[in-house]
Amino acid sequence: MTWSGGAFGERAHCILAPNANTMTLDGTNTWVLREPGARRSVVIDPGPPDESHLAAIAERAGQVGVVLLTHHHFDHSESAKEFAERMGCGVRALDPDYRLGSEGLGDGDVVEVDGLELRIVGTPGHTADSLSFVLPAESAVLTGDTVLGRGTTVVAHPDGQLGAYLDSLDRLHALAEAREIATIWPGHGPVIEEALGALDFYIAHRAERLGQVEAAVAELRDQPHPEGIATDELPRRVVEMVYADVDPVLWGAAELSVRAQLAHLADRD
Repeated sequence: MTWSGGAFGERAHCILAPNANTMTLDGTNTWVLREPGARRSVVIDPGPPDESHLAAIAERAGQVGVVLLTHHHFDHSESAKEFAERMGCGVRALDPDYRLGSEGLGDGDVVEVDGLELRIVGTPGHTADSLSFVLPAESAVLTGDTVLGRGTTVVAHPDGQLGAYLDSLDRLHALAEAREIATIWPGHGPVIEEALGALDFYIAHRAERLGQVEAAVAELRDQPHPEGIATDELPRRVVEMVYADVDPVLWGAAELSVRAQLAHLADRD
C-alpha cells in the first residue's frame, strides 16, 4: 500500500516527512488542521528538521496558532521548537522539555484556534507522554504512534508500559463505540476509515501476543538448561520463539515490546 498523505475531511492535510524506514513506515505524518475560512492553523508533529519538509508545512499552514506534539520521539518532535520559532507560535506538549512557551498539554484539555476545536485524550503506553487528539468536527482522532495506519506499534520498555497501553486502547475503543470517533489519523501510515474495527484488532492482537509470550516463558523454563536462563537473556529467547516469522531487522524493537510484556506479566502475578 502506497501512502503519501493528502487532504482529509474539510479541515486536515497530512504532509509526509521524508524519513521512511522500518520503524517509521512511509515516514512521519505531519498534520495541518484549520477550520474552513479561518486565518490560523494547528500543526501536529512537525517531524524531522528537513528544510524541504518544514517549508512544505509552512506553505500549507500559513499562519500557525500553535504546534502540538503527540509524544516526544524525535521523528515527531525534533523540529518542533525550530519550526514554532520560525512561525512565531508556541509548542504545547505533555513533557515540559519539549514545550516552547509556558502552556502545557494534557488529558482533558481543549485546544481552540480560530474555531477549530481539539479535545486532548491521554493515551500513555507507547510512551509515558503519549496523547491523542479528538477532532469532533470530523469525528476523527489523531493517535500519533498509539495506533498506526499499518501494522502495530511498539511498546518500548521501560518508557513504554503495556498496562497503560491496554488501558489507552480501551479508552479509544470506548470513544469509537460511542461514535465520538469514526476515523483514525495516525502518526505513521495511511488513514484508517473504520476506527472501531482497527481498535478491535489492536486489542485482540495485544491479547494474543501476551498469551504467546506467557506460553514461551513457560516452555523455556521447562527446558533443560545447565545454568538456567539469565534474566537478561530471557527477552531475546522469547523473541526468537514468538517473533520467528518477523524480519530479524525488527527483533530489536520486538525485544523492547517483549520486555514490556514480561514486566506487565510480573506486575499481574
